[in-house]
Amino acid sequence: MDSPGYNCFVDKDKMDAAIQDLGPKELSWTELQELKQLAREGFWAQSHALRGKVYQRLIRDIPCRTVTPDASVYSDIVGKIVGKHSSSSSLPLPEFVDNTQVPNYCLNARGEGAVRKILLCIANQFPDISFCPALPAVVALLLHYSIDEAECFEKACRILACNDPSKKLIDQSFLAFESSCMTFGDLVNKYCQAAHKLMVAVSEDVLQVYSDWQRWLFGELPLNYFARVFDVFLVEGYKVLYRVALAILKFFHKVRAGQPLESDNVKHDIRMFVKDIAKTVSPEKLLEKAFAIRLFSRKEIHLLQMANEKALKQKGITVKQKSVSLSKRQFVHLAVHADNFRSEIVSVKEMRDIWSWVPERFALCQPLLLFSSLQHGYSLTRFFFQCEGHEPTLLLIKTTQKELQPEVQRYEWVVIKHPELTKPTYFMSSETSTPSPLSHPVPSDPADRLSPFLAARHFNLPSKTESMFMAGGNDCLIVGGGGGQALYIDGDLNRGRTGHCDTFNNQPLCSENFLIAAVEAWGFQDPDIQ
Repeated sequence: MDSPGYNCFVDKDKMDAAIQDLGPKELSWTELQELKQLAREGFWAQSHALRGKVYQRLIRDIPCRTVTPDASVYSDIVGKIVGKHSSSSSLPLPEFVDNTQVPNYCLNARGEGAVRKILLCIANQFPDISFCPALPAVVALLLHYSIDEAECFEKACRILACNDPSKKLIDQSFLAFESSCMTFGDLVNKYCQAAHKLMVAVSEDVLQVYSDWQRWLFGELPLNYFARVFDVFLVEGYKVLYRVALAILKFFHKVRAGQPLESDNVKHDIRMFVKDIAKTVSPEKLLEKAFAIRLFSRKEIHLLQMANEKALKQKGITVKQKSVSLSKRQFVHLAVHADNFRSEIVSVKEMRDIWSWVPERFALCQPLLLFSSLQHGYSLTRFFFQCEGHEPTLLLIKTTQKELQPEVQRYEWVVIKHPELTKPTYFMSSETSTPSPLSHPVPSDPADRLSPFLAARHFNLPSKTESMFMAGGNDCLIVGGGGGQALYIDGDLNRGRTGHCDTFNNQPLCSENFLIAAVEAWGFQDPDIQ
């Protein structure tokens, strides 16, 4: 890099205003062993020259495919790919970036054109990339800290060619991108429940809001914020992106919750919040909030991502439909529509609110009415018959007093919120509702154990009460147990009662004893099945 850490692609005045350069630093071998903590603390964040060296080192160490394009390849192909365009800034972008605007950050005109040249050369060398809207921001950032275009090209190629199955970096297909969006929605549902309630209140389709999460990071974040995120991302991987996006949503909720809900475009509001995030929170506070979230392990997130990817494949959503340009997620949305939804208990809006709380892979499915007491009669036996073979299901109850709460309240299994309750002496048998002696040792590494959010049988329960989910027969249906029952319904679907229970640590859902006006059970139907 020429000058004090700059190159010919950077507007020095903009760079000085965005990131103060406190001069060169060095990283010793001992410090390299502590990269994770150094990255989070921003050790090289205020030295352009040092950040460039660290990026070079970290990216060089990424395990890649045997044949990965390098700087010499760029020198060989750039003239052929770019051709005789009079201006690099007029070069078309590769189709896989999905019309994403290239963030300028602190690049000058030459730098903006160089990003386009590099993207076109990457498209030539990676024909298997079909959808990668994050790439323009990554290339633009790397160009700030590269000696020339060829070096930036090589760095980007190494990130794209990573072949370590345990280290996911950038989504390169529509299927991977969509499943990441769904996974983020699931994480919001669990870790940002207050923010999720706000999203439900101000948006018609929360899945569409959460589909924008990568744009918050790769496009809207100012350079000094995005660079700090990227510092940690190169060290720790994809999970960092989820953390920061969740933190952004938490800060947005904190600011927005105290203001009147005037805008009908919450996606735009979040983008503007992120673009002006410096008014609200510093990069240090953003990362501090991100790493304060007690997130799933990398293994669990991978399993959740695979489950969402499988759901998309089953629905035939694997590539972006070029014929539809209005919505990138034209098929991926909450599947509750006014024209084909009828319920005696909830409105379309109320059902959409409920649907927003279920995992995204199920929220893609249309509600399918399995049982209605008004249609099928007030019989628990008939209820079981109609619901047989359907899993999961949603149970709706209307009391004679119409005790519908003004907002949704969600009660999770208590062990999901407090996994420390688990004990190493028992595990749940899949055939019985009582604990059984351990037949194998508990993995000592927490990363090798699945949380109850994903697989209950992998957790060791402290007592029966935490495992009492549901019980039923011809005479009654019970949900939750231990110290009381969350819900009890008699065999005639006539009377019920509710109270606190240890399984869900819930409050009574309505009056302790109530009379039932109607009961409905809903399943999840693939939108393509008529």
